[in-house]
Amino acid sequence: MLTRYRPTLRYMMETEAHVYALAIAASVLLSFFPFCNVMLSICRNVLHWRAAEGAIYLALGDYFPGEMANFLRRNLALQGNLHVTSMVLLLFTANGIFEPLEVALNRAWGVAENRSYLKNQLVALGMIFLCGALALVSLMLTAMNRQWLASWAGSLGGFQAWMNLFLFKLAAVPISILALFLIYWLLPNRKVEPGRVAPVAILVGLVLEALKYVNLALAPLLQAKLEHEYAIFQHSVNILLWSFVSSLIVLAGAEWTARQGRVLAEDNGKTGEPAGTK
Repeated sequence: MLTRYRPTLRYMMETEAHVYALAIAASVLLSFFPFCNVMLSICRNVLHWRAAEGAIYLALGDYFPGEMANFLRRNLALQGNLHVTSMVLLLFTANGIFEPLEVALNRAWGVAENRSYLKNQLVALGMIFLCGALALVSLMLTAMNRQWLASWAGSLGGFQAWMNLFLFKLAAVPISILALFLIYWLLPNRKVEPGRVAPVAILVGLVLEALKYVNLALAPLLQAKLEHEYAIFQHSVNILLWSFVSSLIVLAGAEWTARQGRVLAEDNGKTGEPAGTK
């Protein structure tokens, strides 16, 4: 069993994988606040839906517990107006996420030629709208669940807060897995069989969900260290660090899937069977 995953662990230690993950994480950091501001603006000024706005804060608290969540809530509360600048920044910086991600996925699949810059930007733009729409659907489902729970349970204190978080995860985790599936399927510059990437999208989605609990356990210690070392930049570094780790896990999933595909092709070649018959 370990021999199947040892090459993937070795891949996660390679310099090239770290370069890709750091490039993705840097773009996540640059696009994080514009993305939150755009989502908040849509919920507040377009949908006029306070429950959906509350779902944003619930999601942020799930990803970044403790003081980090309070910092985001305080600063995002001052935002909420949909500015053209936020939209342009979001499109520009989010495109930067998918550019190194495509290159990394191409390397994992053995694709020698990347898309041209223009094609990459068009594909990235499509992925931005797809992932943004999925995020909005997740927020809307969470908001509806919160409204239903409030009308059914009334004021039950801690139980209601726990159920809010549970219902959020019930909506968010499948949608996160779907977003990963679309990335693994559509982003490489080659044809990828959907059935091959679906299982790894599920596995990586569950691993990323488990990573939240690791973050929750390490948050007090990490917060103290970052505050001491980075002072006012501590929250930005926090986003960067966890984005780097998450990106590395996503790339590891792509590497494992591509490697298993090559092993299957080699086995089919040895037995004389066409690929995909097993």
